[in-house]
Amino acid sequence: MAHHSTQHFSRRHIGPNNKDISEMLSLLGFSSIDELINKTIPENILIKNKLDLGDGLSENEFLETIKSIASENKIVKSFIGMGYYGTITPPVILRNILENPGWYTAYTPYQAEISQGRLEALLNFQTMVTDMTGLEIANASLLDEATAAAEAMVLMYRSSKNGNKFFVADDCHPQTIDVIKTRAEPIGIKVAIESPNNFIFTDQAFGYLIQCPTTDGKVFDYREICEKAHKSGAYVTVATDLLSLAIIPDPGHFDVDIAVGNSQRFGVPLGFGGPHAAFLAAKEDFKRKMPGRIIGLSKDSYDNQALRMALQTREQHIRRDKATSNICTAQVLLSVIAGMYAVYHGPKGIYEIAQSVHDNARKLATALANGGYNIVHDQFFDTIRIDLNGKKLDLEKINLNFRKFDNGNIGIAIDETTNDSDIDEILKSFKIQFKSKYKFKLTKTRSTQYLLHEVFNSYQSETEMMRYLKRLESKDLSLTTSMISLGSCTMKLNAAAEMIPISWPEFNAIHPFAPQEQTKGYYKLFDSLSKWLVDITGLHSCSLQPNSGAQGEYAGLMVIRAYHRNNGDNDRVVCLIPESAHGTNPASAVMAGMDVIVIKCDSSGNIDIEDLKEKANVNKNKLSALMITYPSTHGVFEESVSDICEIIHSYGGQVYLDGANLNAMVGLTRLGDFGADVCHINLHKTFAIPHGGGGPGMGPICVAEHLSPYLPGHPILNNNSKSISAVSAAPFGSAGILPISWGYISMLGSEGVKKASQIAILNANYMAKRLENDFKVLFRGVNGTSAHEFIIDLRELKNETGISDEDIAKRLIDYGFHAPTMSWPVPGTLMIEPTESESKSELDKFCDAMLLIKEEIDDVVNGKLDKDDNPLKNAPHTALSIISDNWDHKYSREKAAYPAEWLKEHKYWPSVGRVDNAHGDRNLICTCPPIDTYNKS
Repeated sequence: MAHHSTQHFSRRHIGPNNKDISEMLSLLGFSSIDELINKTIPENILIKNKLDLGDGLSENEFLETIKSIASENKIVKSFIGMGYYGTITPPVILRNILENPGWYTAYTPYQAEISQGRLEALLNFQTMVTDMTGLEIANASLLDEATAAAEAMVLMYRSSKNGNKFFVADDCHPQTIDVIKTRAEPIGIKVAIESPNNFIFTDQAFGYLIQCPTTDGKVFDYREICEKAHKSGAYVTVATDLLSLAIIPDPGHFDVDIAVGNSQRFGVPLGFGGPHAAFLAAKEDFKRKMPGRIIGLSKDSYDNQALRMALQTREQHIRRDKATSNICTAQVLLSVIAGMYAVYHGPKGIYEIAQSVHDNARKLATALANGGYNIVHDQFFDTIRIDLNGKKLDLEKINLNFRKFDNGNIGIAIDETTNDSDIDEILKSFKIQFKSKYKFKLTKTRSTQYLLHEVFNSYQSETEMMRYLKRLESKDLSLTTSMISLGSCTMKLNAAAEMIPISWPEFNAIHPFAPQEQTKGYYKLFDSLSKWLVDITGLHSCSLQPNSGAQGEYAGLMVIRAYHRNNGDNDRVVCLIPESAHGTNPASAVMAGMDVIVIKCDSSGNIDIEDLKEKANVNKNKLSALMITYPSTHGVFEESVSDICEIIHSYGGQVYLDGANLNAMVGLTRLGDFGADVCHINLHKTFAIPHGGGGPGMGPICVAEHLSPYLPGHPILNNNSKSISAVSAAPFGSAGILPISWGYISMLGSEGVKKASQIAILNANYMAKRLENDFKVLFRGVNGTSAHEFIIDLRELKNETGISDEDIAKRLIDYGFHAPTMSWPVPGTLMIEPTESESKSELDKFCDAMLLIKEEIDDVVNGKLDKDDNPLKNAPHTALSIISDNWDHKYSREKAAYPAEWLKEHKYWPSVGRVDNAHGDRNLICTCPPIDTYNKS
């Protein structure tokens, strides 16, 4: 479609203008962008044909088109339940968090000093979960309830000395059971699906999973199950509902070991299945083995309280194949929303919402019982199961969504949005009316209090809540502040136009198990997005189910595993992984039941071909897969990638390509064309879904034709007979955010996505050129160029001066920048990825900051700055430290806080000094501390 040049979305998305591009190319010695690309990407893998993505829509055209697609989704009141419920997102949270780039464009809080706002919000979430569950420690967060249950299973397995049997109650949600089966089999866990009445308590079983309330609504006392399990040396996990725990006894009351669930009904829209923040709470004994991120309290360099991510040595980026889980991207933004829902409503509000839900369920059950229907369970919170007693109910003519059980029973789940007219409408469909007092009283209710901390009892007015959210937001550095140049993270623009549709009810108010005739818009969006991703990758088929990059890795490896097993090659269990790989790679391979063998890299950072050949040959009868990242994690397009794929294929293996660096490839080369069999795509990197402070993300996988039959299925949908079982709770993962990536591709079109890749490469090479005389650029391609990211080596600098990569990272905060990726993939380095969205002026500002920091390092060397008391070692500097009456440093306050002229125009102030990580791990506090602990006197 033709537009005026000012209407082209690429002009809005891509930072440098034509003049900037010419200047950058000139500095690099290239006459055109094509010349740079031809020197960077091996000629034999450059794309020959243009992608078929269209010409690109303007923002207005996109919004009109996506609105038309959304209108094909039919909004029908859903009473299906099964872990997904209607909820009301308070407008103050909708506007100030979900629709606020100050919250949704931040990165995972690895740099604690510039993340105190969302760390506090996540601590609120953890405190809410521990309060509601009655357990001692919680994480923040997991991907969905089903995968949280699977994580709990593995946690119990690793903690128990018993056998490998795992009992799962048959009244858990079906999607949870399916994901449990997926996770269990590759690692040797034998799953028994049984009624809890038929559980066998033996030292052959390490754990038991129950659900309360059950998938069909029953509330029951599970103390005896816990007692018997504990007596046999096993553990118990309960999958539960946070809102129900405002009324029914909490899991801690029954001495359960672990509680998991979905926090979705705490203000997070349905979104056709996600994104939603799952939780896992446990007894303190499990704290060093728990999956996911745990926020803990520590102190900063000024001895003030500060928050940080605790016990990180459990996680995949450090432990790799020995990690407690492969989880990386979680659901931070949704955790923040759920936690703030509890903050805004407070304990009284949460109780009133829960009681209203329960009362409406009681009212409905009473009327149905009086009308001659059998209520299967008389103890329930919100969900009732109805035996029709032979009565006919024409569900096709009812404009309401109920759950249909295989035996003809009907399930109806009440939620926060249910009102009197809804109840009347339901009763009308059963041809009865409500005429009497409520029956069905819970025999046991909760006796313990919850949400007592001051944070849950201070912000019930919108004015106070708005200001609290703004205070937290202002503590954090996001893309609204400055460039976030994290290597391998692709912190590009998340355009406002792309974000708008996720707030529309046509997308966010749809239940994931609604009938397909009500969700035609979603299926149209899935179809076109899948075709685009297949075209971009050069592969054959796509699954949108994995709801993070790590989940995509796991799903792809499970597809490879299923392919080998279908061919009778059950012994193919070896996965070759370069030593430079992302930490999720080996963690995912172990989860998929594979044996990891590490491949060396040569001095240029490339895969050592001879080592690869040797190990592929030695393991030729056991070789399952090779996992590689392309371009490499060293920021280089390896020349031999086609040969590498050929070597693996010659020994019967499959090539898994980690799509983390796809932003350098789109429109320029296609991984399917040079030999990859599977890849996952981080939609939250390359395709503009915001990182949300650590999630949500999406990690769909594309596969070659021979692997297509094995793509993940789902128990709610009709599956291919060869499909692996579900990897996520919802059939299409976090479907509610897919309109963002659809918008990104549809607005950029074929030429726009290609230009985005080109400029990403240009920006990285420009920055490397500007910095190369003062910092050592570690790896480059055969023609001296980098891909879309590059690494600067600080190891010699540290040996000579004592200044570390951490000192430089913290000093960058004083210059208003988020640090690049630290000490990965090489210790003592910084990896820088500017993306295509940053303007030349922003790139120059960052480079100027780095060059000024190098001058400061030189001043340490020549004695102008003290080697111990200098702006680098003491960084970052807070406003309070600058205005303190006690300034005893050997450099000026201006040098500390305003080392560059541009900072006088706008200055970001960190709210805490350098955080003491070791102190936080030694003194683990993972819930909101009592208010008097903030009083330093």
